[in-house]
Amino acid sequence: MKQPTGTLALLGGGEWHEECRTLDEELLAAARGNDVVVLPTAAAFEQPDQVVERAATWFASLGAQVTGLAVLNRRDAERDDAVTVMRDASFVYIADGSPLHLRSVLKGSALYDAMVAAYTRGAVIAASGAGATLLCDPMVDPRGGAYTVGLGLVGDLAVFPYHGSVAEHMRERTIDLLPAEATLVGLDECTAIVRAADGEWRVVGPGEATVYRKGEAPIVARAGELHALAALSFR
Repeated sequence: MKQPTGTLALLGGGEWHEECRTLDEELLAAARGNDVVVLPTAAAFEQPDQVVERAATWFASLGAQVTGLAVLNRRDAERDDAVTVMRDASFVYIADGSPLHLRSVLKGSALYDAMVAAYTRGAVIAASGAGATLLCDPMVDPRGGAYTVGLGLVGDLAVFPYHGSVAEHMRERTIDLLPAEATLVGLDECTAIVRAADGEWRVVGPGEATVYRKGEAPIVARAGELHALAALSFR
């Protein structure tokens, strides 16, 4: 992949709540527009239409409008019309849900290739919960907290959503199994790590981003504490 010129936001879950207002206002500004394409794929079996409606209501309060991209299975991810919408998007938001279903739909698809192309040319990509986990590689496996293969938009990084509220035994298992070459970032709800076009990462939101590396003490970063992420080399 070419060096992207877009903005990437990985959110620890809890998208489209008041606590996310600062983040979403910043992402709309980075997108330089008021149109958001929402991908409800991860919620394909959990009323995806309602996911899009909730997003539309939220972004309307920010002066933006939502287009729901009804990609619910692998066949949908190869449709020419869906691929065209994705390729032309300036702001794509991947909703929370099942990361394993999301992976089965997107991995190796024309739609994912179009999303990467959009990001490379300058689009904003935001992903919450399942989406944030999947865009990384390795990916935290929700079936037990070990690791599996993600899409690799960001390499050598794993994201653990809902870090502050998940069962302690699962969090500890994920930390213990962290590969030596990877970095794990535990994200609280409504809190994101954001990569700007210049490659710098920062924390946005009310919670914490906890950074783990094998054999090192955890680093806790909050909004405005740039030093905690400055040394990390996520690609």
